[in-house]
Amino acid sequence: MGLIDFINKFKKTKSNVSYAKVLNGYTPIFSQFGQDIYASDVVQQGIACLVTELTKANPFHIKQVGSDLVPADNSEIQKLLEQPNERMTQTDFFEKVYWQLFLNYNAFIIPTYYKDIKGNKHYTGLYPIQPTNVTFLQDPEGKLGIEFTFSNGYKTTLAYSDVIHIRYRYSINEFMGGNEFGQPDNKALLKTLELNDTLLQGVAKALKSSFSINGVIKYNTLMDDGKMEKNIQEIEERLANNESGFLPLDIKGEYIPLQNKIQLVDATTLKFIDEKILRNIGVSLPILTGDYTKAQYEAFYQKSLEPILKRTGESFTMTIFTDREKGFRNKIMMYPHELIFMDTSQKIELFDVLVDSASCYKNELRTAFGMRPLQELAGQIAMSSNKANAENNKVQNEQNQNNGGNENEE
Repeated sequence: MGLIDFINKFKKTKSNVSYAKVLNGYTPIFSQFGQDIYASDVVQQGIACLVTELTKANPFHIKQVGSDLVPADNSEIQKLLEQPNERMTQTDFFEKVYWQLFLNYNAFIIPTYYKDIKGNKHYTGLYPIQPTNVTFLQDPEGKLGIEFTFSNGYKTTLAYSDVIHIRYRYSINEFMGGNEFGQPDNKALLKTLELNDTLLQGVAKALKSSFSINGVIKYNTLMDDGKMEKNIQEIEERLANNESGFLPLDIKGEYIPLQNKIQLVDATTLKFIDEKILRNIGVSLPILTGDYTKAQYEAFYQKSLEPILKRTGESFTMTIFTDREKGFRNKIMMYPHELIFMDTSQKIELFDVLVDSASCYKNELRTAFGMRPLQELAGQIAMSSNKANAENNKVQNEQNQNNGGNENEE
């Protein structure tokens, strides 16, 4: 693991290292983190929905050339993004990262690397970590360090510039996402969850009451305690053995039913509570149940997913690339699944435009509709007959002009 020069310097000058200065006066030590809200099934389902959709995005190493974005398909960074470490697939890696982000409002990733003889970094892995405490430190030169403490008591200190830090709801605190203490602010949501829990307990009690005493057996004679116990036992046996639904009684007994009117919570109230909880997370009921329209999903993507994907790409770019590489417009960008918002008819309309302008490959056209790519079509541009004829005519005209020019020269 390529630990950085800052660490050695930190160890040598530890007495000169102090807590990083923050404007609001708080000491920058952060504990990770309260998880009371995650006892709610609605919260877990909503976050699982967000994480599942976010992991569908694909990270790419992009170089911007002028106004054009060119993928660096064979770069070391791209290979790293496709296989972050020896234990995780790309989907596993980002699922872990995003769960940490929503649980703690902060996600930390440590890139490992080695340096060649020229001092250039060569990355070997990306590892999401789950610290229990983080402390921000500052050396005399003003460089930031970050100390991680883990659940087993292990501590390690790294340069902050060598840690990928993704923040969620980054507002009050200078270093961390969340509230002024660098933790999720769930006060308002907890009130709604308490109300939801009260409603659920009421429903559970109502259901239990429906299985309690449903009737009374009235005997028309006076009985002593012993005879009463004997009759109760007899009634219980008859109830246990009865399969017809009818209870046989003699003329001395009278069955009086009790009217149990169970009042459950109405569907409108339950829907309101669920929507109130999910709105805090950024997920709607149609998205959660999968019964959404194209417009609903597009709104969900733009409101809840796109900002996180943008922040993820920027956080990776900030740490992975040197200032020189960033100067050459190297960046990490997260792209959603291709044609994510489109149904079949809309895909046809899009490819009509792309094929007419010769802007896509034939295999792209096939895979967009669920067909496998063909080897014999590799590298072939999908082009309409009108476009093909126009291209052929253009080539023919250029050849004719060249031939005519040669004849005039002779």
